[in-house]
Amino acid sequence: MSKIIGIGETVLDILFKNGQPVKAVPGGSVYNSIISLGRMGLETSFISEVGDDRVGEMILSHLRDSGVDASSVCCFSGGKSPLSLAFLNERNDAEYLFYKDYPNNRLEADFPPINPGDIVLYGSYFVLNPVLRHKTRAFLEYAHEQGALLYYDINFRKTHIPERIKLSEALIENLELADIVRGSADDFNYLYDMTDGEKVYREKVSFYCRNFIFTSGGDGDVRLFTANGSERYPVKKIEVVSTVGAGDNFNAGVVYGLSRAGIERSNLPAVTMEQWNGIIGCGLDFSAHACTLIENYVDKQWAAEYSGRF
Repeated sequence: MSKIIGIGETVLDILFKNGQPVKAVPGGSVYNSIISLGRMGLETSFISEVGDDRVGEMILSHLRDSGVDASSVCCFSGGKSPLSLAFLNERNDAEYLFYKDYPNNRLEADFPPINPGDIVLYGSYFVLNPVLRHKTRAFLEYAHEQGALLYYDINFRKTHIPERIKLSEALIENLELADIVRGSADDFNYLYDMTDGEKVYREKVSFYCRNFIFTSGGDGDVRLFTANGSERYPVKKIEVVSTVGAGDNFNAGVVYGLSRAGIERSNLPAVTMEQWNGIIGCGLDFSAHACTLIENYVDKQWAAEYSGRF
């Protein structure tokens, strides 16, 4: 079975409801995905950085407790582990504030070996950040050369709109390396002032990557675009507790579906729409479950029950 390697930022998420803190949990977009995949029993590894402090210790312990190899997480001194404040509104959607204190030397870690058949999950500002770009690009190029399947979650935040022109070259490089791209209506609104999934695929994605998943949030649906056709999937109606990990766990579910179906880069072009239906279905299941929790990932009991179905 394939190994799953995630690369992305790590923060401590402090969740607020009605102006009061209700939970503090380790987080980060790819981090949330890799925790869920580790809990599903897949072989997982994470590339990131944390401070040499109590928050960093908490995050490393959480990774290991979830079955994730943390040996490629850089533990830096001269700074502090970053914090994210997530304020949940009346619909339990989150708005964020970030507090970061990084040292000058970043991501001083050894990357894990990559083999054909592995899946690499990457995304967010971490793989666009000019400070880290030479290291993240080198890793992604290495993973591509080794034959891994690369899954790119764009996850472009509103706070980075002033940088979108400066970051466009790195964004295109990430799209070119990807075998599957996932982006939301918000992402493309912030990047290109576009929210129509089919238009986004045709004008902004398909030239670089033929497999594209477009999500529209809790009130919309999921669109899949491939070289062989497209499909639309309704989002499950649930009682939402928090949307903090919704997209991250959708990614985890898709990667889980790919892994369980034995999909690699070499056979990805031959995936049938019936197989895609099952893969996207896993994404919808993971996302729906995560939205019923105040944490950012699937819980262990659900993971055990879900994996037992396969």
